[in-house]
Amino acid sequence: MTTEAADSPLAAYPALSAYLRQTATAGEPDAPPMPAAPPRPARRAAAPAPPLRLSPAALRFGILGGALAVVVLWGFQAEPSARLDVLFATGAHLSGVLAGYGVLVMLFLMARVPAVEHGVGADRLARLHALGGRYVLSLCLGHGLLALCGYAAHADTDLLSASRDLLGYPGIALAAVGTSLLVTVGVTSARAMRRRLPHETWRAVHLLTYLGAALGFVHQLAGPDVAGSVLTLWLWSMLHATVAVLLVWYRIVVPVRQALKHSLRVLDVRDEGPGVVSVLMQGIGLDELRAEPGQFFRWRFLRRGLWHTALPFSLSAPVRDDTLRITVKAIGDHTRRVRRLKRGTRVLATGPFGALTAHRRTRRKVLLLAGGVGITPMRALFETLPGGPGDITLLYRAGSAEQLVLREELEEIARGRQAGLHFLLGPSDASFDPIAPQALRNLVPDLAEHDVYLCGPPGMAATATTALVRAGVPEERVHAECFTF
Repeated sequence: MTTEAADSPLAAYPALSAYLRQTATAGEPDAPPMPAAPPRPARRAAAPAPPLRLSPAALRFGILGGALAVVVLWGFQAEPSARLDVLFATGAHLSGVLAGYGVLVMLFLMARVPAVEHGVGADRLARLHALGGRYVLSLCLGHGLLALCGYAAHADTDLLSASRDLLGYPGIALAAVGTSLLVTVGVTSARAMRRRLPHETWRAVHLLTYLGAALGFVHQLAGPDVAGSVLTLWLWSMLHATVAVLLVWYRIVVPVRQALKHSLRVLDVRDEGPGVVSVLMQGIGLDELRAEPGQFFRWRFLRRGLWHTALPFSLSAPVRDDTLRITVKAIGDHTRRVRRLKRGTRVLATGPFGALTAHRRTRRKVLLLAGGVGITPMRALFETLPGGPGDITLLYRAGSAEQLVLREELEEIARGRQAGLHFLLGPSDASFDPIAPQALRNLVPDLAEHDVYLCGPPGMAATATTALVRAGVPEERVHAECFTF
């Protein structure tokens, strides 16, 4: 009787192993035994190359470096003068080229380039986009006002007559329309206004950014700052063409290609608690997406009432057996419709996005802190982050035991990994705050030696970040992504 070691390469092929055992015992009895072949070392599969990630510091350096290059390039063409009209014109030209560069940066930040999304994080990109948008609008309006004052001073006329004269030039009229479109987008993106608009309306208005940027580009080609030099004209055109290609590729081509290739469909919808469901989806070759625990996709379910909106939800379990799972809490019309999805519904998934992944880890010990439905990415990380007994701890904040989501799974993971798991229950207005600095130190005595991953509602996330820093965790080791839909 011969046996094979458990780590034999044939152990993964039981049918082949059985066949070889059978043929080895069925030979001629007088035949001499065959000499044993020397063992061959098993081939190791080549590890996939890690995804390219652009760090936040590198992104900031690139943006500021580009702005400096634009100023230097403009400076070579500037003609200094003390005349009032020339001073106004000089300010108009500088603010104009910076506004054009700023529009390109804003479009690049929202192009969903994987290296940027995975390195910087979608929430940080959104905040940077919102902050940069204010500067760009200020530059656009400043450019228009300075140009108007410069023309009025040069022509020795009033501002109203100067406005009428300038709008008679087609290039300037197009620039005025483009600026108006960008202002409209900026006004509807203000927090007070956006809360009152349906998400679909806000997205439709936001698409005007592309038209406004295109009209601004046409205006820049007619101006002396770009058209005055062949080199400047070529560089400016190449920058716009590059950003346009990135937008089309990552926002249109890649999602369509993924949809056709992976053929993702709803497999099951399961109740997880009051107003919370998990949606299990199955496709083809989903490992090629290289989705990491902690990341999210933008999901478009092809059924009435949902197909026109891309919903951002994190994976609530690692990718396995060509299945993806999300866990959704009903907080609006669209999320309430998710619980009524039927088996077989076609799904378009764009992504993965987000930087709340294992690559941010810098310490052996990790604390995962979740609030509400923010448990979804934390659950996936809780299962997959490498670590020995006691290295991984999960704190889950909820109003009551009934609001805990995926509790049984979390407890099973904690038992299997010998990891820490604490449910922090109670109303948010209670006299005792379970995420106060001292309370956190009581639960995790060596808290300052941990990396902390944080996900929850904006208010809870801000409070928890402050508490963690006061408890001794350096702010750079608090890794968070926070979204509102």
